[in-house]
Amino acid sequence: MPARVVVLGGGVGGTLVANLIDKELGRDARVTVVDPTGMHVYQPGFLYAALGQANGRWLARDERLLLRRDVGLVIEAASRVDHEQGFVELERGGSLPYDYLVLATGARLVPEQVPGMTEGAHEFYSLAGALRLREALRAFDGGHIVIGIAGIPYKCPPAPVEFTLMLDEHLRKRGIRERSRITLASPLNRAFTIESASKLVQPLMAERGIELATFFNVESVDAAAQVVSSLEGEKSSYDLLVLVPPHRGQSMVDDSGLGGPGGWVPTDPATLQHRSAERIFAMGDATDLPISKSGSTAHYEAPVVASRIASLVRGTAPRESYGGKVMCFLEVGGGRTTVLRFDYEHPPVPPQPSRHWHMAKWMFNRLYWATVPKGRIPEFRSRKERSAT
Repeated sequence: MPARVVVLGGGVGGTLVANLIDKELGRDARVTVVDPTGMHVYQPGFLYAALGQANGRWLARDERLLLRRDVGLVIEAASRVDHEQGFVELERGGSLPYDYLVLATGARLVPEQVPGMTEGAHEFYSLAGALRLREALRAFDGGHIVIGIAGIPYKCPPAPVEFTLMLDEHLRKRGIRERSRITLASPLNRAFTIESASKLVQPLMAERGIELATFFNVESVDAAAQVVSSLEGEKSSYDLLVLVPPHRGQSMVDDSGLGGPGGWVPTDPATLQHRSAERIFAMGDATDLPISKSGSTAHYEAPVVASRIASLVRGTAPRESYGGKVMCFLEVGGGRTTVLRFDYEHPPVPPQPSRHWHMAKWMFNRLYWATVPKGRIPEFRSRKERSAT
């Protein structure tokens, strides 16, 4: 009897790991993806949609078209996991038994946890939010734009800095930068969670007249007065407010007794197994690992999860472990981009922004649908690295 593998979530991690397991095990496994919408969304594109550089239709594909033919797809929400009996309860009353389960359930946006945020702020962490922000920017004709972060951790840590720098360029192209003020309100003592990246982007912000407000942890928004307040007692007035919403793990994970603080899945950093359930794996935004919540993380975790499940099914020694590898692009505007590559042991040493990395990111965005979800994983290297091989 083939092993039953159920993958919860059809994002980059869930889609990729399902295809890799099916490819590796063939008839030895029956793989099923459970996703509430059946649509795969390319979340890094939200940034471009908000700035009017991408069409929302380009950012979503039918999940069925991305999965291998033999991978099953259930378009329905999972309501609970019974990890003692080994089955997933579905929202409409059915159930799916499993031998191995992968939690690729992503993160949940909870803007309602910040009083006034839903009424007074925009965001670009959902497609609907990005399109609403695009329209707000089209109507914006000058004033004070505040970009802030309403909770840590959050997906794609470079995104707020990228948005700030690209917004500066967007307003310059429209000819309204001189009558606009841009402030990035950071909860830390620097612009970005990674210190080496902050040292690179802060001088760029200063050159472009972008203000940086540090130790500004968003507490509430007064939509009527157009004022955002911080836990530290600071207040900032705004004409347009853009906040990264607070993030939490999925309620289903907590309801199943599988979550830790914040609803994140307690995950072994090397094996990616649940710390209390060896037949359950977690990946991507769903985990509590001290690493970026991003598609890139899931992209590098998926081969490890697939390899380990294949080893368990075949009774062989596991060959692969996750070392925390992540690679993220950071666009700075002006057709230039840098890259952040790091792992658990090695912090990033970002190169100076260049057109080379900008082209690499441009290519990645366009190749995404034909590569990453289907297990064809592109590698990008600098000119120096290419010449050394």
